[in-house]
Amino acid sequence: MRELRWASEEGDGIEHLAFETREDGFAVESAVVGQRYGKAYGLHYVVRCDAQWRTRYAWLKIVGGGELELHGDGAGNWRDGHGLVLSAIEGCVDIDIAATPFTNTLPIRRLQLAEGERQPISVAYISTPDLQVTRVEQAYSCVEVNREYRYEGIFRNFTANLSVDEDSFVIDYPTLFTRLPRAR
Repeated sequence: MRELRWASEEGDGIEHLAFETREDGFAVESAVVGQRYGKAYGLHYVVRCDAQWRTRYAWLKIVGGGELELHGDGAGNWRDGHGLVLSAIEGCVDIDIAATPFTNTLPIRRLQLAEGERQPISVAYISTPDLQVTRVEQAYSCVEVNREYRYEGIFRNFTANLSVDEDSFVIDYPTLFTRLPRAR
């Protein structure tokens, strides 16, 4: 098991994440304390991916608030925790939880981009703390394999170059997240 922490650059937030490699893929459990749009929140989430880094399960719970459960088949078909089909995010293989840099690792690992390659994707974006799920357009480009990737939030006209470690976990996400402990 590997444990990681990130600090928010937007306020007083912090995340503690536990990552585990399993026979059938990967599992993450994390706790985030943060604030968004001036509202403080606590978030507990679990994500499971198959061996190809396709999101198969996500569970999110806001402390004292809402809960969200998603089941994916790895091919872009989703159901909620009650088994209802979520057609609005059909075709999305990856999720993007707004409160964490971890979910950037999912498309980086899944896409396996070559240096200079760019790939637009549709993603199931989960806003926090309201846990609303919407389909958004993003793109990832490989600047340097296993070191730096460019993220484009096409849906909000935002770009950032993300430095990552050898496992593609974000080290630095300018203006949003920094891995702890910070380099000295």
